[in-house]
Amino acid sequence: MRFRTLKELAQVCVNEGKPIYRIMLEDQAKESGRTPEQEWDKMKSYYGIMKEAVMKGISSDKTSRSGLTGGDAKRVFEYTRKEDSSLEPFTGMAMAYALAVSEVNASMGRIVATPTAGSCGVIPGVFVSSQERFGWTDDHMVEGLFCAGAIGYVIANNSFISGAEGGCQAEIGSAIGMAAGALVELKGGTPAQAVHAVGLALKNTLGLICDPVGGLVEIPCIVRNGFGAVNALAAADMALAGVQSAIPSDEVIQVMLEVGSAMPDIHRETARGGLAQTPTGKQIIKQLAQDKKKSRSERKEKENDDESHK
Repeated sequence: MRFRTLKELAQVCVNEGKPIYRIMLEDQAKESGRTPEQEWDKMKSYYGIMKEAVMKGISSDKTSRSGLTGGDAKRVFEYTRKEDSSLEPFTGMAMAYALAVSEVNASMGRIVATPTAGSCGVIPGVFVSSQERFGWTDDHMVEGLFCAGAIGYVIANNSFISGAEGGCQAEIGSAIGMAAGALVELKGGTPAQAVHAVGLALKNTLGLICDPVGGLVEIPCIVRNGFGAVNALAAADMALAGVQSAIPSDEVIQVMLEVGSAMPDIHRETARGGLAQTPTGKQIIKQLAQDKKKSRSERKEKENDDESHK
């Protein structure tokens, strides 16, 4: 890649007179050995999967295999379209779509990790709702995905994107930053504005722990995706309005690394702290263990019955 930091990325864009997505597309093709057209087609297929997940999740009442989650995306989508909703329809749509994709993930459906499965709803929530609002083509959205990919590349190589390494700030935070920066470019903003959007987004997720109840990517992961989509919209609008990140975005990424490295293990995807260890969280874990034991017992009984009838 011709860049390692967001500052370098923005400078390359200025030097070559190209948007972020074009720099990422060219560099990715060069590194992979595939043509830019092949890279484009691959990314376009990913966007198709994202849209499928949105539509599947928004229309389904299906619960996850654990039975803990499901149907909230549909409920939120329907509520935010009412006149008394606190959110205007398209913001509510972004939130609902993000929940939808996360619910599809929890029910073992097909999603695209952006940048992880735990944060898979943010970018589709922002992108698909924005596409519907502004009438953008799929090709324009693919440009956004390459821009988001460039931002994710910088974050991953200077900090982390894994909850097990740096808490939920690394997963949801990175996804919000990627979505915000990409949305700025999709709406005609400059590379500098896109970079500021990343910093604005990341600053407001610093310190967010990863505390999945039962170790499952459901509670509180799914709702964090919904809130994350709304945060990305806000960060993008701030940047497009001219708001700048007073602390340079690359420095914010370094702070995320510092905070994540100092975070106790119990708050890094181990389910040994945070919401996972509240009284209710513990009860959920206990119930899941009982259900699993019961399921194994029933399966064993069925196997014995089948064997006896042979």
